[in-house]
Amino acid sequence: MKKLVLAVFSFTLILSSCKTDKKSEVTAPKMELSILDKVANAHGFNQFRNVKEIAFTFNVDRADSHSERSWVWNTITNDITSINKGDTISYNRTTMDSVATKLNGAFINDKYWFLAPFNLAWDKNNITYDHKSDVPAPISKNPMQKLTIVYGNEGGYTPGDAYDFYFGNDYMIKEWVFRRSNQPEPSLVTTWENYTDINGLKIAEMHQNEDGSFKLYFTNIKVTSKNP
Repeated sequence: MKKLVLAVFSFTLILSSCKTDKKSEVTAPKMELSILDKVANAHGFNQFRNVKEIAFTFNVDRADSHSERSWVWNTITNDITSINKGDTISYNRTTMDSVATKLNGAFINDKYWFLAPFNLAWDKNNITYDHKSDVPAPISKNPMQKLTIVYGNEGGYTPGDAYDFYFGNDYMIKEWVFRRSNQPEPSLVTTWENYTDINGLKIAEMHQNEDGSFKLYFTNIKVTSKNP
């Protein structure tokens, strides 16, 4: 009888030992997204990895003048097709001659207007930034969050340029200011409006200044997914 009691007691100790030796699971804390990532993600940056090709026409209206140029960008191969005034030129961004380099400057400009929020994520290693709350937006005068980014002085087509982005709690850009070479005075101030959602990418189709004398807008937008 004593042997039986001892055996039960020993078995209980083994079970207790197993329970106390069980390691507690540790959940790694989630990294807080930077304001750059929050703005980029609000505009669909996480969906860009599913994109194979983007096509758009970049339009500018000033007073009585109109200009436009169209682009087709294969995001996988980096092949670019430029269509401008009836001329079609294709090049690859990894092997550019002097003509392609000049064209690519225009493409970078137009693509930046088209996907500026994504550049906050793409260019994060080449910019400094400052984030403030409750700052009057330049056109609407409504209080918004303000994100100022300044590009480094090395590389790129316009080094040292600065941009002020204005947005609400949804991180969707409503207005912005371009300041060439980080000068205090604005070089250009426009709205971000007429958003459209194309395969998860949220694109502002219209940008205009306060009196509407300058309009920059996008037409013929097409986004092709890798797995349509």
